[in-house]
Amino acid sequence: MSNHIAIIGGTGLYSMKGFQQDEEITIHTPFGYPSDAIISGLLDGRRVFFLPRHGRGHTILPHEINHRANIWALKSLGVSYIICVTAVGSLKEEYAPRDIVMFDQFFDRTSRRNEHTFFGNGIAAHVQFADPISENLRKIVSDAAKAKGAKTHDGGTYVNMDGPAFSTRAESNANRQLGFDVIGMTNVAEAKLAREAEIALCTMAMITDYDCWKTDEEPVSLQTVLGHLKANSQNAQDIVKFAIQNIPTDANWPEHSALAQSIVTQPEHWPEGTKADLMPILEKYC
Repeated sequence: MSNHIAIIGGTGLYSMKGFQQDEEITIHTPFGYPSDAIISGLLDGRRVFFLPRHGRGHTILPHEINHRANIWALKSLGVSYIICVTAVGSLKEEYAPRDIVMFDQFFDRTSRRNEHTFFGNGIAAHVQFADPISENLRKIVSDAAKAKGAKTHDGGTYVNMDGPAFSTRAESNANRQLGFDVIGMTNVAEAKLAREAEIALCTMAMITDYDCWKTDEEPVSLQTVLGHLKANSQNAQDIVKFAIQNIPTDANWPEHSALAQSIVTQPEHWPEGTKADLMPILEKYC
């Protein structure tokens, strides 16, 4: 049954109370290995998979993450919903460290966009991405965050930079002038690939700093980020656990049929090798 839930985030998320781990799954995909072994188990009766985005021990830089392998692996396991938990910098005074932003838009400043699609090599597709976040899933997680007492902001735009260095002041101020709300280094690729894989995705953005635009505070540093991440960890676990109880078992949201009108190349022209590589994604269209 393809109605499973995946959590992409830090290594501590799968230690949440009530999660019954039963397996670690290592998958080799046509795009290489995911960031780490995938932790599988049951939470409140639902099959849930946890994938540490940067690997256990945080050994992978943002630009080194193999996003295609991560999403392909989760799709092959029957995942229909992904909740991303990610650290972000705030570009607004009112969005303070340890707040949560349930944004609904992206602005892509990344440079390796050829790696943010499964298609090519003889099969062309163009998915709709005007609304890149699953609104149904976003509402479920946002409601869970509010129910758990977290200061939660609805809506907004996540600007995705390459990293791994933090912003310059000029970059930070330019992003503020353009009206962006939070900044990070990883999430837009996850969202694009999840849409192609017909997986509903939303992101719980945990604010850890004010980037470097706020001159009355120290510029963002690794120590600042890690301190707020640790404080956010338990909060994130509680919210995810609560949200999972409200995710439907029938995967029939718009995201779950995103490819229905998006594949340009007719099946009779699909190269066999590419077709085989993308079978978990293309199976129902073969």
